[in-house]
Amino acid sequence: MIQTVLRGSTWKFGAECDTGQIIPGKYIPLTDPVELASHVFEGIRPEFRQQVKPGDIIVAERNFGCGSSREHAPKAIRFAGISAVVADSFARIFYRNALNLGLLPIAIPGISAQVSEGDELEIRPLDGLVRNISTGKEYSFSPYEPFIMEMISHGGIIEYTKFQLGLK
Repeated sequence: MIQTVLRGSTWKFGAECDTGQIIPGKYIPLTDPVELASHVFEGIRPEFRQQVKPGDIIVAERNFGCGSSREHAPKAIRFAGISAVVADSFARIFYRNALNLGLLPIAIPGISAQVSEGDELEIRPLDGLVRNISTGKEYSFSPYEPFIMEMISHGGIIEYTKFQLGLK
């Protein structure tokens, strides 16, 4: 089922938050996504994993997910319970990996300066709308197509393809 409204508290990250900060390279051999998620942001926000709640949202400055092309970064974020990452901009490979792995990336230039950590956000991906419930401000972005949201709801492109082929 397509999730048409996402709602959660925000976690803020600065500019150039790279994939090594998201998930340190020493954890690349891990294959269990839950175990991988247990190490997300441990070098820069050790409290994150213990305090994050399902549905929470990351808000970041420019070029979120830069660095290596490791798919572990968006996977660790998603399995930590984050429903979306809203950033001023994304590293291109992170953006694509996020979609492929079932994590919703939303680029809105300048949003990081207008959202505080802990603000409650409501995201309507099919409408292209982010509303900061804490401040009442609204921000727009190019809406996602329903099939992309269906792919996200299945956990990414592989699981969506299995579903489409009747293998799941």
